[in-house]
Amino acid sequence: MIHYDPHKWLDHFFDIRGTLVKEIGIRVGVCVIWAAGVVYFHQALRPVDIPITLHSLVGVALGLLLVFRTNASYDRYWEGRRLWGGIVNETRNLVRAAAVHLGGQPRLLQELARWTALFPWATMSSLRDELDIGPLEADLTPEELSGLRTAQHRALFVAQRMSTLVAEIKSRGLVSDIVYVALDQNIQLLVDYLGGCERIRKTPLPFAYVVHLRRALVVYCFTLPFALVGTFGWFTLLDVLLISYTFFGIEEIGVEIEGPFGDDANDLPMREICETIHRNLYSMSGTRKLEREKLPEGL
Repeated sequence: MIHYDPHKWLDHFFDIRGTLVKEIGIRVGVCVIWAAGVVYFHQALRPVDIPITLHSLVGVALGLLLVFRTNASYDRYWEGRRLWGGIVNETRNLVRAAAVHLGGQPRLLQELARWTALFPWATMSSLRDELDIGPLEADLTPEELSGLRTAQHRALFVAQRMSTLVAEIKSRGLVSDIVYVALDQNIQLLVDYLGGCERIRKTPLPFAYVVHLRRALVVYCFTLPFALVGTFGWFTLLDVLLISYTFFGIEEIGVEIEGPFGDDANDLPMREICETIHRNLYSMSGTRKLEREKLPEGL
C-alpha cells in the first residue's frame, strides 16, 4: 500500500507507481492512433463523421456501468480490510485474556502467543499461494515448520494448534469453562475471518458483466472519433485521449482493487499488519521482541 497525504495534491500528481498509467497506456495509445487515422481519412479522402447523439446517450449508460464496477470492487477491498481488522482484534483479545489467567504459566502463554502471531502470516501465505511466513519461521522447530509447509491448509493448521493449546490449558485446570469457551470463540472468529477473505479471493465479479463492460468500452472508444471528427477536426485526438484515459482508467481501478490480498501498490498492507500483530502479541506475552525496522502503527 502507498502511504500518502490526501490533502496534498502536487506531491503525488505526477507519480507513476500505483496510478495504473502503465496498465492502460497501450489501450489509450491505440485509441489515439486509431483516431488519427480516422481524422486523416475524413479530411483527405471522404467524410466519415456521424451524429454525436448516440455516443452521448451511450456514454451516460457506460458511465453508470463503470461506477457500479468501481463500487463493487471497492466494497470487496473495504470488506477485506474489515476482515483483517477483525484478525487484529481477535488475536489481541485472545492473548490478552490468556495473559490474565496464565500469569504463572509463561511457557504456555508464550507458546499460545507464538502460534497466534503466526496465524495472520499463515493467512497471508494462503491467500497469496506462497510459503512465506515471515520472521516467525525462525521461531519454529524443524518438525513444526515441516508440518506447516506440508499442511493442506496452512492457516487452518495453525488454528488447530492454537485450539490444541487452549484445550491443554483447560485440561490442566488453569482456566474455567467460561474462559475456555471465550478463548475458543476467539479462534473460531479468526477462522471465520479467514473464510471471509477466501470468499473474496475465490469469487470474482460475474464474468458476463466484466466482458460486456469491456466490449462496450472498446466499441465506444473506437467509434468515438467518428462522432467527433466533424466538429473538432484534429482536436479529436485530444478528446479521445482524455475520454479513453478516463474510462479505461476507471475500469482498471476496479480490476486493481477487486483482489486486495496481493502485493501490488494498491493492495492491503497485510505484511505490515502481520508485523504489528507480531509485536503486540510478543509484548503482551513477554516473548522476545521482533527486531525489525519500524513500521506504521495503528494498522
